[in-house]
Amino acid sequence: MIAYIGLFSSALVAATILPMQSEAVLVGLLVASAHPVSILILVATAGNVLGSVINWYLGRYLLRFQDKRWFPSSKHQLERAQGWYRRYGRWSLLGSWLPVVGDPLTVVAGLMREPLVPFLILVTIAKGTRYLALAALALAWL
Repeated sequence: MIAYIGLFSSALVAATILPMQSEAVLVGLLVASAHPVSILILVATAGNVLGSVINWYLGRYLLRFQDKRWFPSSKHQLERAQGWYRRYGRWSLLGSWLPVVGDPLTVVAGLMREPLVPFLILVTIAKGTRYLALAALALAWL
């Protein structure tokens, strides 16, 4: 149970703006061979998607603070991100698994008022596929 909690937590934190490597935790648990692979993939995906939902909620409510000094981006950066999302739309959420751009993309989706259900579907597909591919690669090398 501790392994699942650790994996879920690392995947959740990894989906936020905080640095964390849930992939390393997943591979470590796969190498240990003490847990079913399918459950590990489901737990990692659930944690990572929940972290993305936190980002989405932050994005939904972030604009009310854009005039504060501590706001994390300039007006120009914000307009650029919104323009990018308008151009590529919700399908860009399939890239939410990508390093560096994936997590901010989920915040922008919230800023752009992307409905939660399509957000969940696309982010779950993206994140689940990444963990599935990672597990397949790791197990192929074992």
